[in-house]
Amino acid sequence: MEHTKIAVLGCGNLGLSLINGLLQNENFNPAGLSVSKRNTSPIAHLAEKGITIFDRNAEAISDARLIIVAVKPYDVATILEEIKTTFNAEKQILVSVASTVTITEIQQILPGATVFRAMPNTAAAIGESLTCISSSTTDKELISETGAFFSLLGETVFIKEELMEAATVLGACGIAYVLRFMRSMVQGGIQIGFDAESASRIVNQVVKGAAELLITGGQHPEQEIDKVTTPKGCTITGLNEMEHHGFSPALIRGISASYQLIEK
Repeated sequence: MEHTKIAVLGCGNLGLSLINGLLQNENFNPAGLSVSKRNTSPIAHLAEKGITIFDRNAEAISDARLIIVAVKPYDVATILEEIKTTFNAEKQILVSVASTVTITEIQQILPGATVFRAMPNTAAAIGESLTCISSSTTDKELISETGAFFSLLGETVFIKEELMEAATVLGACGIAYVLRFMRSMVQGGIQIGFDAESASRIVNQVVKGAAELLITGGQHPEQEIDKVTTPKGCTITGLNEMEHHGFSPALIRGISASYQLIEK
């Protein structure tokens, strides 16, 4: 991807996460990145990194191979109309990271376009995103090319388009769910005697370690839980108290509620 030219249209939280993640990757050349935002002053600092900044979307995509549309769903149609006369369906690939906007809806505005939908999360900023991707094409080279780009930002998984809304909830909203859990753990740590800084340090590493156990070992979470729950021990006592107050059902209900909203 070192010589592939990329355009990112939209520099909100997710767009900036993608940009920052790319800047941290030694295999990416920032000179090949152009970004656009109507008000460029908040992103003026990116020019110091070698990125080209535009205030017009059509100009930003002029020589890009991969075009990332990173705006709110209700702005996607407007952006596509702006680039319609400039977009080259034979030479360019369009990737939307906006939730709920379908490939069909995009192709109605850009007929013949090769379109991917992708759902990264804000951990892309540190190269640790999990990006779910679906596409309008079965061309292996195009799929590989797009996958290679998002691999610069973390792990990737290709899924059917009908699962993209579910991927948004579990993979993107999921960052917030995990952070809320971690915040609660920190608060619990403070209650039992730690200062906030120490509690945060402990919780951060514990969560990181727990994730690495599952990633490295390929185990089901319950198998690792069994290793630290001894009869009449403090771990099982704490877990049972949490479940008594609806810990797992509350999390599942929250995920389901987010999914029901996004599906409307």
